[in-house]
Amino acid sequence: MPAPARVAILLSTFNGARFLRPQLHSLLGQTHRDWVLYWRDDGSTDDTVPLMRRFLATLSPGQGVALEEAERVGLTESFLRLLRAATRDGVPYAAFADQDDVWLPEKLARAVAALETVSPQRCALYFARQMLVDADLRRIAISFPLHRPPGFPTALTQNVATGCTVVLNRAAMVTIAGSRAPAACLHDWWSYLVVAAGGGALLADQEPVVLYRQHRGNTVGAPSSLFRRGIAALRRGPAAFMNIFRQNVAALLDQPALLTPAAEAELRAVAAALRGGRLARLRVLANPNLRRQTGAETLVFLLWFLLAPLDETRL
Repeated sequence: MPAPARVAILLSTFNGARFLRPQLHSLLGQTHRDWVLYWRDDGSTDDTVPLMRRFLATLSPGQGVALEEAERVGLTESFLRLLRAATRDGVPYAAFADQDDVWLPEKLARAVAALETVSPQRCALYFARQMLVDADLRRIAISFPLHRPPGFPTALTQNVATGCTVVLNRAAMVTIAGSRAPAACLHDWWSYLVVAAGGGALLADQEPVVLYRQHRGNTVGAPSSLFRRGIAALRRGPAAFMNIFRQNVAALLDQPALLTPAAEAELRAVAAALRGGRLARLRVLANPNLRRQTGAETLVFLLWFLLAPLDETRL
């Protein structure tokens, strides 16, 4: 039997001492045991750093890698630095890990089994559903299933690849590690965008693989109902979303080597529509793949896109 494929678990922490222990314990409980933990702290002021150092000291030699950096760079850049380190070390798979979740035992095994069905030369991104739990790990609900397949350009409208479930193959690691993410985009959405725009494989697992803790400290949470998800979107408002949308379009167009010819053409059409009037925007919105997961969410996106101020940039 071939040896299991090694997975780099990428853990970026920031003031996470309250929830870290159960997450670290769940890493030790993985049925896929060939993993190495890459850890970087982004400026914690609580007990996170000493807790993590004690945990790393219990691992086998070479199973823990600490990026000792004092500067605070933010969530996305912190995760990308971990990804670059694992990529330089030649690890074949990488999994993003949040500090406040709990992984179910088969999480890594399911991801590796799915990714091994894809040619190593093709970028591939695995993601899965989550069991939503409260701060004390009491069950709330299972995250929503996909109503539309993942892909491009739908990836511009919404991120469906929740970071705590994402696992990348080596080709995707190399591509994402060498890319430049826009400031407003989180690491998981950027990874999804890069793989989708490059024609990579997007592997959606309909089984939950993590206990996804919902609490006030979440950077991004997962509303437990469609109604709450809609309310959350309305509260964020069009300005925040369209800022991210524009940055993602610009960042991808600025890196054409990441794109398939079809993706580049779609991006240029979207960028031109953002600089044009309502008619130009209606034309580009005729693309049936510029849609979010549900009809209500899509309607909100269409209105925000149509009513957004003109983009003065020249992409």
